[in-house]
Amino acid sequence: MTPRARRLAASFVSAFALALPVAAVATAPAEAASSTYKNCTNLNKKYPHGVGKSGAKDKVSGSSKPVTNFKRSTKIYKKAMKQNKGLDRDKDGIACEKH
Repeated sequence: MTPRARRLAASFVSAFALALPVAAVATAPAEAASSTYKNCTNLNKKYPHGVGKSGAKDKVSGSSKPVTNFKRSTKIYKKAMKQNKGLDRDKDGIACEKH
């Protein structure tokens, strides 16, 4: 193999090695998009009783009992609300609670 052919082959291998991490990074946003909560149906698939801020209490009316078994995570609640502010209609700090 000539010196020029070796340099060309080395350049090709280097370019290919650099392209691999870029391809891996390009797939990451698709994974992040899979956990979006466009509506309560999507959120309740992962969190069946809703998700709320730490310390939130369900606001109820009439004789219904408050939901207490929702996922408590301020971080997840804020992420869900950022995507769709309508998920917490009664503004009690719990998104998509199911009674």
